[in-house]
Amino acid sequence: MDLYKEILINILAQQEIHITFPSLQDDLNALVEMRCLTALREIRSVLDDPALDDETCFQRIEKIVAIFEKLGSDGGMRHDFG
Repeated sequence: MDLYKEILINILAQQEIHITFPSLQDDLNALVEMRCLTALREIRSVLDDPALDDETCFQRIEKIVAIFEKLGSDGGMRHDFG
């Protein structure tokens, strides 16, 4: 990275930031809760799926991690296949 960009990044990192979403009409807490309830229902469905019958539950865990990833969350410690 060139010196100009490094200095600019440093200056901008110290500034106060205000972000607005003027077209967002819904209550954010309600939106998050709705997404969480949907995720929990999907997780319950995965856990109840008799087709996922491997002894170590790898397929179940992998499907649950994929649900969290759809929400924008990561798989945590259980999804480190690097």
